[in-house]
Amino acid sequence: MKFIAIIPARYASTRFPGKPLAMLGGKTVIQRVYEQVAGVLPPAAGSGTSCSNVWVATDDDRILAAVKNFGGQAVMTRSDHRSGTDRIEEAALSIGTDADVIINVQGDEPFVQPSQIETLMHLFTDDPSTQIGTIGKPFGSMEAVGNPNSPKIVTDVNGFALYFSRSVIPYVRGQEQSLWLEHFTFLKHLGLYAYRRDVLSQITQLPQSPLEIAESLEQLRWLQHGFRIKVGLTDVETVGIDTPEDLHRAEQFLAEAL
Repeated sequence: MKFIAIIPARYASTRFPGKPLAMLGGKTVIQRVYEQVAGVLPPAAGSGTSCSNVWVATDDDRILAAVKNFGGQAVMTRSDHRSGTDRIEEAALSIGTDADVIINVQGDEPFVQPSQIETLMHLFTDDPSTQIGTIGKPFGSMEAVGNPNSPKIVTDVNGFALYFSRSVIPYVRGQEQSLWLEHFTFLKHLGLYAYRRDVLSQITQLPQSPLEIAESLEQLRWLQHGFRIKVGLTDVETVGIDTPEDLHRAEQFLAEAL
């Protein structure tokens, strides 16, 4: 089974314009993301960079140039995509990849771990029925569970997602909310995805669904249209960068890790 990773990275961001090019420990954020992924999916021996298994999909010449300057592969895409998933589909068509599975690693996740990417890959190699894969991590506190910016996942007994929500799900009846973690493992959704190539083409043609619009969660479109999402588990926390304040926290996280 062949895997390829495509990292969507756009320049325009309401909360943090140009964040893929922000410096973090002497490297741009996008370079740190790229290098983390390339450690898991290096090109085949003797294949050269033209056969790289890691690409950046961007809509900005500055990001394209930055990636090429550090030796990475990048492809230009349109600026009007609704989501990173749509950008990845255009990039996959442009690259002409023959990969069986395409991994989506967000361009603002410089601390994505090799173990998390490997977990995504195993969802497909271990289960031929997997259409889409993603990652969940147990929450460590009820305060974090209550944060609507941290979507929650509930799964069936086979590890397939039943629902994603910004609300606290499920409701633990008969217990004080401060004690809910003692009675149920709440799962935080991490924004890593992988898709079978044909499934990626199908889901990017779907119209928005009522649940997606209500929660502003793209993955609910796929669930509501009947696609299944397998959820892998990780215990590793990452630090995503959405704001300049997040970048400061990422700098602290990097300093502590060194």
